[in-house]
Amino acid sequence: MARYYAPATLVATPLRERILLTVLFVTALASSVAIVEPSPHDGLMGLLAVAALIAGVRFDRTLLVPFVLLLLWNLGGLWAVFRVIGEEKTIQYAGTSVYLAVAAMVFAALFAQNTMPRLTTMRIAYVATAVAASLLGIAGYFNIGGTGELLAPGGRALGLFKDPNVYSPFLIWPALFTLDRMVARRIHLTDVIVAGILLFGLLLSFSRGAWFHFAVSCLVMIGLAFITAPTNRERLRVLTLSAVALGLLAAFVVFLLSFSSISTMFTERAQLLQSYDVGSGGRFQLQELAIGSVLNFPGGMGPFEFSRVNGLQQHNVYLQAFLVYGWGGAMAYILLLLSTVLIGLRAVFVRTPWQAYLITAIAAFVGEMAEGFVIDTDHWRHFFLLLGMIWGLAAATSKFLRQQPRMFGGPAYVGAA
Repeated sequence: MARYYAPATLVATPLRERILLTVLFVTALASSVAIVEPSPHDGLMGLLAVAALIAGVRFDRTLLVPFVLLLLWNLGGLWAVFRVIGEEKTIQYAGTSVYLAVAAMVFAALFAQNTMPRLTTMRIAYVATAVAASLLGIAGYFNIGGTGELLAPGGRALGLFKDPNVYSPFLIWPALFTLDRMVARRIHLTDVIVAGILLFGLLLSFSRGAWFHFAVSCLVMIGLAFITAPTNRERLRVLTLSAVALGLLAAFVVFLLSFSSISTMFTERAQLLQSYDVGSGGRFQLQELAIGSVLNFPGGMGPFEFSRVNGLQQHNVYLQAFLVYGWGGAMAYILLLLSTVLIGLRAVFVRTPWQAYLITAIAAFVGEMAEGFVIDTDHWRHFFLLLGMIWGLAAATSKFLRQQPRMFGGPAYVGAA
Protein backbone atom coordinates (compact mmCIF):
# COMPACT_ATOMS: atom_id res chain seq x y z
CA MET A 1 0.00 0.00 0.00
CA ALA A 2 1.27 3.44 -0.86
CA ARG A 3 -0.09 5.02 2.28
CA TYR A 4 -1.27 4.10 5.76
CA TYR A 5 -4.96 3.36 6.06
CA ALA A 6 -6.74 2.83 9.37
CA PRO A 7 -7.99 -0.71 10.02
CA ALA A 8 -11.74 -1.13 9.80
CA THR A 9 -13.48 -1.19 13.16
CA LEU A 10 -17.07 -1.58 14.17
CA VAL A 11 -17.95 1.29 16.48
CA ALA A 12 -21.46 2.43 17.28
CA THR A 13 -21.97 5.99 16.04
CA PRO A 14 -23.88 8.26 18.43
CA LEU A 15 -27.13 9.70 17.10
CA ARG A 16 -25.85 13.28 17.18
CA GLU A 17 -22.84 12.26 15.08
CA ARG A 18 -25.08 10.48 12.57
CA ILE A 19 -27.16 13.65 12.29
CA LEU A 20 -24.01 15.69 11.73
CA LEU A 21 -22.80 13.32 9.00
CA THR A 22 -26.20 13.47 7.31
CA VAL A 23 -26.23 17.28 7.33
CA LEU A 24 -22.61 17.35 6.10
CA PHE A 25 -23.51 15.01 3.24
CA VAL A 26 -26.51 17.09 2.16
CA THR A 27 -24.53 20.35 2.48
CA ALA A 28 -21.71 19.06 0.28
CA LEU A 29 -24.23 17.58 -2.17
CA ALA A 30 -25.89 21.00 -2.59
CA SER A 31 -22.61 22.80 -3.24
CA SER A 32 -22.91 22.51 -7.05
CA VAL A 33 -26.13 24.53 -7.08
CA ALA A 34 -24.96 28.14 -7.25
CA ILE A 35 -27.25 29.61 -9.84
CA VAL A 36 -29.17 31.59 -7.19
CA GLU A 37 -28.01 33.82 -4.32
CA PRO A 38 -28.06 32.86 -1.56
CA SER A 39 -27.59 29.27 -2.70
CA PRO A 40 -29.07 26.19 -0.98
CA HIS A 41 -25.55 25.42 0.22
CA ASP A 42 -25.42 28.74 2.09
CA GLY A 43 -28.59 27.95 4.04
CA LEU A 44 -27.39 24.44 4.81
CA MET A 45 -24.08 25.77 6.19
CA GLY A 46 -26.03 27.36 9.05
CA LEU A 47 -27.71 24.03 9.74
CA LEU A 48 -24.31 22.31 9.60
CA ALA A 49 -22.88 24.73 12.17
CA VAL A 50 -25.81 23.98 14.51
CA ALA A 51 -25.36 20.23 13.99
CA ALA A 52 -21.65 20.61 14.77
CA LEU A 53 -22.44 22.36 18.05
CA ILE A 54 -24.94 19.66 19.01
CA ALA A 55 -22.39 16.95 18.15
CA GLY A 56 -19.88 18.56 20.48
CA VAL A 57 -17.35 19.65 17.85
CA ARG A 58 -14.51 21.45 19.61
CA PHE A 59 -12.22 24.24 18.52
CA ASP A 60 -8.64 22.92 18.30
CA ARG A 61 -5.95 25.40 19.33
CA THR A 62 -4.16 24.88 15.98
CA LEU A 63 -7.09 26.67 14.36
CA LEU A 64 -6.32 29.92 16.18
CA VAL A 65 -4.00 30.93 13.35
CA PRO A 66 -6.60 30.87 10.54
CA PHE A 67 -9.21 32.25 12.92
CA VAL A 68 -7.12 35.35 13.68
CA LEU A 69 -6.06 35.88 10.06
CA LEU A 70 -9.62 35.49 8.75
CA LEU A 71 -10.79 37.92 11.44
CA LEU A 72 -8.18 40.51 10.44
CA TRP A 73 -9.03 40.03 6.76
CA ASN A 74 -12.69 40.71 7.45
CA LEU A 75 -12.03 43.62 9.78
CA GLY A 76 -10.08 45.26 6.97
CA GLY A 77 -13.00 44.64 4.62
CA LEU A 78 -15.55 46.04 7.07
CA TRP A 79 -13.43 49.14 7.60
CA ALA A 80 -13.19 49.72 3.84
CA VAL A 81 -16.91 49.17 3.30
CA PHE A 82 -17.69 52.34 5.29
CA ARG A 83 -16.26 54.32 2.34
CA VAL A 84 -19.04 53.02 0.06
CA ILE A 85 -21.70 51.88 2.50
CA GLY A 86 -24.46 53.52 0.47
CA GLU A 87 -23.53 51.77 -2.78
CA GLU A 88 -25.44 48.74 -4.08
CA LYS A 89 -24.46 45.26 -2.79
CA THR A 90 -21.52 46.47 -0.69
CA ILE A 91 -23.06 45.21 2.57
CA GLN A 92 -23.91 41.90 0.90
CA TYR A 93 -20.32 41.57 -0.31
CA ALA A 94 -18.88 42.17 3.16
CA GLY A 95 -21.41 39.76 4.66
CA THR A 96 -20.41 37.06 2.18
CA SER A 97 -16.76 37.43 3.19
CA VAL A 98 -17.69 37.00 6.86
CA TYR A 99 -19.89 34.01 6.06
CA LEU A 100 -17.16 32.26 4.05
CA ALA A 101 -14.65 32.80 6.85
CA VAL A 102 -17.08 31.19 9.30
CA ALA A 103 -17.68 28.33 6.84
CA ALA A 104 -13.93 27.69 6.59
CA MET A 105 -13.65 27.50 10.38
CA VAL A 106 -16.65 25.16 10.60
CA PHE A 107 -15.03 22.76 8.11
CA ALA A 108 -11.67 23.03 9.89
CA ALA A 109 -13.21 22.20 13.27
CA LEU A 110 -15.21 19.33 11.77
CA PHE A 111 -12.26 17.63 10.12
CA ALA A 112 -10.00 18.07 13.14
CA GLN A 113 -12.03 15.38 14.98
CA ASN A 114 -13.57 12.07 13.97
CA THR A 115 -11.66 12.81 10.82
CA MET A 116 -12.08 9.85 8.48
CA PRO A 117 -15.86 9.35 8.79
CA ARG A 118 -16.45 13.05 8.18
CA LEU A 119 -13.95 13.26 5.33
CA THR A 120 -15.40 10.19 3.67
CA THR A 121 -18.92 11.57 3.95
CA MET A 122 -17.88 14.90 2.45
CA ARG A 123 -15.85 13.25 -0.32
CA ILE A 124 -18.65 10.93 -1.46
CA ALA A 125 -21.10 13.84 -1.64
CA TYR A 126 -18.60 16.21 -3.29
CA VAL A 127 -17.58 13.70 -5.98
CA ALA A 128 -21.24 12.83 -6.65
CA THR A 129 -22.33 16.45 -6.99
CA ALA A 130 -19.26 17.33 -9.10
CA VAL A 131 -20.07 14.46 -11.48
CA ALA A 132 -23.69 15.68 -11.64
CA ALA A 133 -22.53 19.25 -12.32
CA SER A 134 -20.17 18.02 -15.02
CA LEU A 135 -22.90 15.94 -16.69
CA LEU A 136 -25.21 18.94 -16.64
CA GLY A 137 -22.50 21.09 -18.20
CA ILE A 138 -21.88 18.46 -20.89
CA ALA A 139 -25.61 18.15 -21.58
CA GLY A 140 -25.86 21.92 -21.87
CA TYR A 141 -22.90 22.14 -24.21
CA PHE A 142 -24.49 19.65 -26.60
CA ASN A 143 -27.91 21.29 -26.03
CA ILE A 144 -29.50 18.01 -24.97
CA GLY A 145 -33.18 18.61 -24.35
CA GLY A 146 -32.78 22.29 -25.19
CA THR A 147 -30.64 22.90 -22.06
CA GLY A 148 -27.91 24.86 -23.82
CA GLU A 149 -29.15 28.32 -22.88
CA LEU A 150 -29.37 27.42 -19.19
CA LEU A 151 -26.41 25.07 -18.68
CA ALA A 152 -23.91 26.27 -21.30
CA PRO A 153 -24.72 29.80 -22.50
CA GLY A 154 -22.21 31.15 -24.99
CA GLY A 155 -20.98 27.64 -25.76
CA ARG A 156 -19.20 27.18 -22.41
CA ALA A 157 -20.36 24.56 -19.92
CA LEU A 158 -21.23 25.89 -16.46
CA GLY A 159 -23.85 23.50 -15.05
CA LEU A 160 -25.84 25.18 -12.30
CA PHE A 161 -23.17 27.82 -11.66
CA LYS A 162 -23.36 31.42 -12.82
CA ASP A 163 -19.88 31.46 -14.35
CA PRO A 164 -17.88 28.75 -16.17
CA ASN A 165 -14.76 30.16 -14.52
CA VAL A 166 -16.16 29.14 -11.11
CA TYR A 167 -17.80 25.89 -12.24
CA SER A 168 -14.57 24.47 -13.66
CA PRO A 169 -12.31 24.92 -10.59
CA PHE A 170 -15.09 23.30 -8.52
CA LEU A 171 -14.43 20.07 -10.45
CA ILE A 172 -10.69 19.98 -9.83
CA TRP A 173 -10.39 18.61 -6.27
CA PRO A 174 -12.66 15.60 -6.89
CA ALA A 175 -10.81 14.97 -10.17
CA LEU A 176 -7.47 15.11 -8.35
CA PHE A 177 -8.64 12.78 -5.59
CA THR A 178 -9.86 10.23 -8.14
CA LEU A 179 -6.65 10.45 -10.15
CA ASP A 180 -4.49 10.17 -7.02
CA ARG A 181 -6.36 7.05 -5.94
CA MET A 182 -5.61 5.44 -9.29
CA VAL A 183 -1.98 6.50 -9.29
CA ALA A 184 -1.18 5.65 -5.66
CA ARG A 185 -3.43 2.63 -5.03
CA ARG A 186 -5.24 0.74 -7.77
CA ILE A 187 -7.23 1.47 -10.88
CA HIS A 188 -10.98 0.82 -10.81
CA LEU A 189 -13.33 1.22 -13.76
CA THR A 190 -15.57 3.48 -11.66
CA ASP A 191 -12.68 5.87 -10.99
CA VAL A 192 -11.79 5.92 -14.70
CA ILE A 193 -15.39 6.85 -15.60
CA VAL A 194 -15.62 9.51 -12.87
CA ALA A 195 -12.30 11.08 -13.88
CA GLY A 196 -13.33 11.06 -17.53
CA ILE A 197 -16.64 12.83 -16.82
CA LEU A 198 -15.01 15.46 -14.61
CA LEU A 199 -12.20 16.18 -17.07
CA PHE A 200 -14.64 16.36 -19.99
CA GLY A 201 -16.73 18.87 -18.04
CA LEU A 202 -13.57 20.82 -17.19
CA LEU A 203 -12.53 20.94 -20.84
CA LEU A 204 -15.95 22.11 -22.04
CA SER A 205 -15.86 25.06 -19.65
CA PHE A 206 -13.15 26.50 -21.93
CA SER A 207 -11.67 28.31 -18.94
CA ARG A 208 -7.98 29.04 -19.49
CA GLY A 209 -7.52 29.82 -15.81
CA ALA A 210 -9.04 26.48 -14.76
CA TRP A 211 -6.92 24.57 -17.27
CA PHE A 212 -3.82 26.26 -15.84
CA HIS A 213 -5.10 25.58 -12.31
CA PHE A 214 -5.53 21.88 -13.12
CA ALA A 215 -2.04 21.62 -14.65
CA VAL A 216 -0.39 23.26 -11.62
CA SER A 217 -2.42 21.11 -9.21
CA CYS A 218 -1.51 17.92 -11.06
CA LEU A 219 2.20 18.76 -10.86
CA VAL A 220 1.93 19.46 -7.11
CA MET A 221 -0.09 16.27 -6.54
CA ILE A 222 2.35 14.08 -8.46
CA GLY A 223 5.29 15.65 -6.66
CA LEU A 224 3.78 15.09 -3.22
CA ALA A 225 2.63 11.57 -4.11
CA PHE A 226 6.17 10.76 -5.28
CA ILE A 227 7.89 12.21 -2.21
CA THR A 228 5.50 10.63 0.29
CA ALA A 229 5.52 7.17 -1.32
CA PRO A 230 7.03 4.73 1.22
CA THR A 231 9.21 2.70 -1.20
CA ASN A 232 11.09 3.17 -4.46
CA ARG A 233 8.69 0.69 -6.06
CA GLU A 234 5.76 2.93 -5.15
CA ARG A 235 7.60 5.98 -6.43
CA LEU A 236 8.17 4.21 -9.76
CA ARG A 237 4.44 3.39 -9.85
CA VAL A 238 3.55 7.06 -9.31
CA LEU A 239 5.84 8.21 -12.12
CA THR A 240 4.82 5.44 -14.52
CA LEU A 241 1.08 5.79 -14.02
CA SER A 242 1.31 9.58 -14.10
CA ALA A 243 3.06 9.37 -17.47
CA VAL A 244 0.42 6.91 -18.72
CA ALA A 245 -2.39 9.15 -17.44
CA LEU A 246 -0.83 12.18 -19.16
CA GLY A 247 -0.64 10.25 -22.42
CA LEU A 248 -4.24 9.09 -22.14
CA LEU A 249 -5.38 12.61 -21.31
CA ALA A 250 -3.56 13.98 -24.35
CA ALA A 251 -5.15 11.31 -26.54
CA PHE A 252 -8.56 12.10 -25.05
CA VAL A 253 -8.16 15.80 -25.83
CA VAL A 254 -6.96 15.05 -29.39
CA PHE A 255 -10.02 12.83 -29.90
CA LEU A 256 -12.37 15.54 -28.65
CA LEU A 257 -10.70 18.12 -30.88
CA SER A 258 -11.65 16.01 -33.87
CA PHE A 259 -15.15 17.44 -33.39
CA SER A 260 -15.29 20.77 -35.19
CA SER A 261 -17.46 22.58 -32.62
CA ILE A 262 -15.06 21.72 -29.79
CA SER A 263 -11.98 22.38 -31.90
CA THR A 264 -13.16 25.85 -32.92
CA MET A 265 -13.90 26.96 -29.37
CA PHE A 266 -10.71 25.36 -28.04
CA THR A 267 -8.57 27.13 -30.63
CA GLU A 268 -10.19 30.43 -29.76
CA ARG A 269 -9.94 29.98 -25.98
CA ALA A 270 -6.46 28.40 -25.92
CA GLN A 271 -4.79 31.58 -27.20
CA LEU A 272 -2.52 33.03 -24.55
CA LEU A 273 -3.89 36.54 -25.01
CA GLN A 274 -7.53 37.38 -25.71
CA SER A 275 -8.92 40.71 -26.91
CA TYR A 276 -10.01 41.57 -23.36
CA ASP A 277 -6.48 40.97 -22.01
CA VAL A 278 -4.67 43.70 -23.91
CA GLY A 279 -5.29 47.20 -25.20
CA SER A 280 -7.30 50.02 -23.73
CA GLY A 281 -9.60 48.72 -21.03
CA GLY A 282 -7.96 45.29 -21.17
CA ARG A 283 -7.15 43.08 -18.18
CA PHE A 284 -3.49 44.08 -17.99
CA GLN A 285 -4.18 47.80 -18.22
CA LEU A 286 -6.80 47.46 -15.50
CA GLN A 287 -4.27 45.68 -13.31
CA GLU A 288 -1.83 48.55 -13.82
CA LEU A 289 -4.56 50.96 -12.75
CA ALA A 290 -5.32 48.73 -9.78
CA ILE A 291 -1.71 48.95 -8.56
CA GLY A 292 -2.00 52.73 -8.60
CA SER A 293 -5.26 52.55 -6.67
CA VAL A 294 -3.68 50.26 -4.09
CA LEU A 295 -1.01 52.90 -3.44
CA ASN A 296 -3.58 55.70 -3.28
CA PHE A 297 -6.04 53.92 -0.97
CA PRO A 298 -4.14 52.10 1.82
CA GLY A 299 -7.42 51.64 3.67
CA GLY A 300 -9.02 50.04 0.62
CA MET A 301 -11.59 51.36 -1.85
CA GLY A 302 -14.38 49.03 -0.74
CA PRO A 303 -16.37 46.39 -2.68
CA PHE A 304 -16.95 47.06 -6.40
CA GLU A 305 -15.55 50.59 -6.15
CA PHE A 306 -12.64 49.93 -8.51
CA SER A 307 -15.03 48.60 -11.19
CA ARG A 308 -17.36 51.59 -10.67
CA VAL A 309 -14.48 53.98 -11.29
CA ASN A 310 -12.76 52.08 -14.10
CA GLY A 311 -15.61 50.15 -15.71
CA LEU A 312 -14.38 46.60 -15.05
CA GLN A 313 -12.77 44.47 -12.37
CA GLN A 314 -9.01 43.94 -12.36
CA HIS A 315 -9.30 40.10 -12.25
CA ASN A 316 -6.53 39.44 -9.75
CA VAL A 317 -7.44 38.27 -6.26
CA TYR A 318 -4.27 39.70 -4.70
CA LEU A 319 -4.96 43.17 -6.04
CA GLN A 320 -8.58 42.58 -5.02
CA ALA A 321 -7.43 41.91 -1.47
CA PHE A 322 -5.73 45.33 -1.28
CA LEU A 323 -8.53 47.18 -3.08
CA VAL A 324 -11.44 45.72 -1.10
CA TYR A 325 -9.88 44.88 2.27
CA GLY A 326 -7.13 47.49 2.56
CA TRP A 327 -3.46 46.91 3.22
CA GLY A 328 -4.07 45.34 6.63
CA GLY A 329 -6.73 42.98 5.32
CA ALA A 330 -4.64 42.10 2.27
CA MET A 331 -1.59 41.22 4.35
CA ALA A 332 -3.77 39.02 6.57
CA TYR A 333 -5.14 37.30 3.45
CA ILE A 334 -1.70 36.68 1.98
CA LEU A 335 -0.41 35.37 5.31
CA LEU A 336 -3.46 33.11 5.50
CA LEU A 337 -2.65 31.56 2.12
CA LEU A 338 1.04 31.10 2.89
CA SER A 339 0.44 29.67 6.36
CA THR A 340 -2.16 27.27 4.94
CA VAL A 341 0.33 25.86 2.44
CA LEU A 342 3.08 25.65 5.08
CA ILE A 343 0.91 23.93 7.70
CA GLY A 344 -0.33 21.54 5.03
CA LEU A 345 3.19 20.67 3.88
CA ARG A 346 4.25 20.15 7.47
CA ALA A 347 1.43 17.65 8.01
CA VAL A 348 1.43 15.89 4.64
CA PHE A 349 4.61 13.94 5.35
CA VAL A 350 3.03 12.14 8.31
CA ARG A 351 1.56 8.76 7.43
CA THR A 352 -2.06 9.18 8.40
CA PRO A 353 -5.31 7.67 7.11
CA TRP A 354 -6.12 11.05 5.54
CA GLN A 355 -2.80 11.63 3.79
CA ALA A 356 -4.38 11.29 0.32
CA TYR A 357 -6.97 13.93 1.21
CA LEU A 358 -4.26 16.30 2.37
CA ILE A 359 -2.10 15.75 -0.70
CA THR A 360 -4.95 16.53 -3.08
CA ALA A 361 -6.29 19.42 -0.98
CA ILE A 362 -2.87 21.10 -0.95
CA ALA A 363 -2.48 20.51 -4.70
CA ALA A 364 -5.90 22.00 -5.49
CA PHE A 365 -5.28 24.92 -3.10
CA VAL A 366 -1.90 25.79 -4.65
CA GLY A 367 -3.47 25.61 -8.12
CA GLU A 368 -6.22 27.96 -6.99
CA MET A 369 -3.66 30.36 -5.55
CA ALA A 370 -1.94 30.40 -8.95
CA GLU A 371 -5.24 30.97 -10.75
CA GLY A 372 -5.86 33.91 -8.41
CA PHE A 373 -3.43 35.97 -10.48
CA VAL A 374 -5.98 36.08 -13.31
CA ILE A 375 -9.33 35.95 -11.49
CA ASP A 376 -10.95 36.93 -8.20
CA THR A 377 -11.28 33.83 -5.99
CA ASP A 378 -12.05 35.45 -2.64
CA HIS A 379 -15.73 34.41 -2.74
CA TRP A 380 -15.39 30.86 -4.11
CA ARG A 381 -17.11 28.47 -1.68
CA HIS A 382 -14.99 25.44 -2.56
CA PHE A 383 -11.84 27.51 -1.94
CA PHE A 384 -12.85 27.93 1.69
CA LEU A 385 -13.71 24.25 1.93
CA LEU A 386 -10.14 23.44 0.84
CA LEU A 387 -8.80 26.01 3.30
CA GLY A 388 -10.78 24.49 6.16
CA MET A 389 -9.88 20.96 5.11
CA ILE A 390 -6.14 21.66 5.17
CA TRP A 391 -6.23 23.32 8.60
CA GLY A 392 -8.56 20.67 10.02
CA LEU A 393 -6.34 17.84 8.77
CA ALA A 394 -3.25 19.62 10.10
CA ALA A 395 -4.90 19.80 13.53
CA ALA A 396 -5.91 16.13 13.28
CA THR A 397 -2.35 15.21 12.32
CA SER A 398 -0.91 17.00 15.36
CA LYS A 399 -3.30 15.08 17.58
CA PHE A 400 -2.48 11.86 15.71
CA LEU A 401 1.24 12.32 16.39
CA ARG A 402 0.65 12.97 20.08
CA GLN A 403 -1.51 9.88 20.47
CA GLN A 404 0.31 7.51 18.13
CA PRO A 405 3.77 8.74 17.18
CA ARG A 406 4.74 5.41 15.60
CA MET A 407 2.47 3.30 13.43
CA PHE A 408 2.85 -0.46 13.79
CA GLY A 409 6.45 0.06 14.83
CA GLY A 410 7.24 2.08 11.68
CA PRO A 411 8.15 5.74 11.22
CA ALA A 412 5.44 8.32 11.47
CA TYR A 413 7.22 10.66 9.08
CA VAL A 414 7.99 9.88 5.49
CA GLY A 415 11.71 9.38 5.15
CA ALA A 416 12.26 9.07 8.93
CA ALA A 417 14.87 6.58 10.08
